[in-house]
Amino acid sequence: MKFRYLFFIFITLLISTLLISCGPDRLDDYSGDSYELVNQNGETVVFPDDFEGNPVFVGFIYTHCPDICSFITSNLKKVHDELDSDDDTQFILITFDPERDTPDVLKSYASAFDMDTEPYHFLTGDTETIDELMRRVNVRTNITDELAEKSDQDIYFINHSDKILLIDSRSRLVFDYGGSMTPVEIFIEDHQKL
Repeated sequence: MKFRYLFFIFITLLISTLLISCGPDRLDDYSGDSYELVNQNGETVVFPDDFEGNPVFVGFIYTHCPDICSFITSNLKKVHDELDSDDDTQFILITFDPERDTPDVLKSYASAFDMDTEPYHFLTGDTETIDELMRRVNVRTNITDELAEKSDQDIYFINHSDKILLIDSRSRLVFDYGGSMTPVEIFIEDHQKL
C-alpha cells in the first residue's frame, strides 16, 4: 500500500514537471526597463523598447576578446542564416567594454562578420548605462590583465559571462543560453516555440 502511494506521488510530480516544461516560461520581464544606447551607425536606440514587436536574440561581447565573443557572434549569425528569409527576428550584440567599443569599432567588427546590416544591431553606450544593463541581465565582467598602455588606450582582457538571451516580442526573457557553446539547432527549436 505504501509503495502505491509513493508511486502515485512520484507519477504526479513527474507529470507536473513535464507539463511545466512543455511551454516557454518567462524567466524575466524587461518591458519596464529602458536603456539609451548607440548602434554601430552612431544612431541612438532604446533597448528593449525599440525592438518590441519582434523576437530578439541578444549576445554580450567585447571586440578585443581573444576567443569566446567571436563564437557568440558567429552563433548568432548562424541562427539568422538558418531562419526563414521573411522572419522578423532581430539580432543584438551589446558590448560591455564601452570605453574601447565605440560605434566605429563596432561597425568594423560587424563588417568582419558580414553582419553590418539589418537585422543585426551592435550596441554601446556610456559606462554607467552599460554597467546598469549588465547587472540587469546578469552578465558578470571583470578586468583580468591590464598589460600596458598603447598610445592613450589601456590594453586589457575581460573575464565575462558567456551568454545569449532570447527575448519575446513583448520584451520578456524566455531562454538564457551559454552563448558560445549552445548548438544552433537549440536556438532554432526554442525560437519556433515562440
